[in-house]
Amino acid sequence: MREDGEKRLGLTVQSLALPGVRLIKSRTFDDARGWFTQSWQRDDWCQVGIDVDFMQDNLVHNRVKGTLRGLHWQRAPYAQAKLIRCLTGALLDVVVDVCPSSSTFGRWEAVPLTAQGGEMLFIPAGYAHGYVTTEDNTLVLYKVDTAWCPLAEASCRWDDPFLKIDWGVENPILSEKDRVAPLLIQK
Repeated sequence: MREDGEKRLGLTVQSLALPGVRLIKSRTFDDARGWFTQSWQRDDWCQVGIDVDFMQDNLVHNRVKGTLRGLHWQRAPYAQAKLIRCLTGALLDVVVDVCPSSSTFGRWEAVPLTAQGGEMLFIPAGYAHGYVTTEDNTLVLYKVDTAWCPLAEASCRWDDPFLKIDWGVENPILSEKDRVAPLLIQK
């Protein structure tokens, strides 16, 4: 990334260990009324290497700390790039490389996202995604670049012994779908 471009645009972009996964922070303007930040501006984001046409926003409210959603993804050609942001509360966001031919297959990265911090996590298409809330009443906004396709939907267990993800919670609140998801190596 060109550091000068990031400063000029008001974006701080940090590349994480998994290829293409990035932690992003937009400049915030704060005064007596509150604050303003630009959460997405296509031309600016293209200049820092994120060239995605988001087509849908999803908003998820999680009532209770310890709610775990994931790990989910869609198979090609319906694989989704995502941009995750915490609007209220806090969460631990997890990204997993689920491509068997990848040199980082089975590796994961966990990133805390908070409403107060204003961080965003960009996840390219082809990764599994999930999160666990670390505060009550956590509201999550995420953008996707491809519509949901039930036939392309995939998931794996949050507690898959192959992945050994440290979620920071022993007995999360799960949907039945997530509770019975298959192991990754069974895919």
